[in-house]
Amino acid sequence: MLELMLQMTCSFWGTLMFSVLFNVQKRYFIGCGFAGMAGWMCYYFCQNTFSPAMSCFFGTIIIVICSRFLSIRMKCPITVFLVPGIFPLVPGAGVYNTAYNLVMGMTSLAAECGIEALKNAFGIVLGIVLMLSVPTEWFVKILPGNSCRQ
Repeated sequence: MLELMLQMTCSFWGTLMFSVLFNVQKRYFIGCGFAGMAGWMCYYFCQNTFSPAMSCFFGTIIIVICSRFLSIRMKCPITVFLVPGIFPLVPGAGVYNTAYNLVMGMTSLAAECGIEALKNAFGIVLGIVLMLSVPTEWFVKILPGNSCRQ
């Protein structure tokens, strides 16, 4: 239970601080943190069942859904929530390990790390493309009282 709370807290605050770095307006901070936390928790729970790339895919789907709902609800562009929200899933450690292993001369290990990082990045891209292809009207119909379009 403690680990779960720690995962939620760190993903929320990490995403919120990343939104500060991107100069997101203060009124959107909580939404950004929530989107990142929701995606990370989906990734965290999928890790035991699916591959890391599939976990990134499902986490990204949750982030895009949250971002679309928040953008309609708060009447702002989806990128306000999507860009910071995707931050916890980005395979930065895999890219770092790839570069490190290349510099150290361990090309087979570098290739292994690079392919895994590429799979994770591809899962993120597929999740974004899949969910952004869903018409905005579907999300507007679910939230009553919102007639704005993106």
